[in-house]
Amino acid sequence: MSADPHGRGPKRANGVRETQILGLLQQADGALTPGEVTELLGGELTYSSVVTILTRMHTKDVLRRHARGRAFAYAPVTDDAGFAARRMRTVLEERPDREAVLARFADELSDHDADLLRQLLDDQHPGQ
Repeated sequence: MSADPHGRGPKRANGVRETQILGLLQQADGALTPGEVTELLGGELTYSSVVTILTRMHTKDVLRRHARGRAFAYAPVTDDAGFAARRMRTVLEERPDREAVLARFADELSDHDADLLRQLLDDQHPGQ
């Protein structure tokens, strides 16, 4: 990683920055503006870089936003478990043989996780 020509530290990949910003937003008590995110990052990124990243994340449906004054305030669309579930669903949808993927997934679950999954499925479909 090379140093930023403006003295803001090493350049990081967008995914790393998005993860860092998502973590800040998940820990916040409510939605944050780009200025608030920039401040929490301690000057690691410029305001315009934060706006770009937040806008990109909103476009990807990772964040929701609403107007607050002259800026938008951003918040995650779900919690950490929700994002993990979205990733799992995306992987499943990308594969042509869903049954094979689910069967392999189920085969590799620990006994505890398999029991938990059964319980969750039973709770969603009582009486079946």
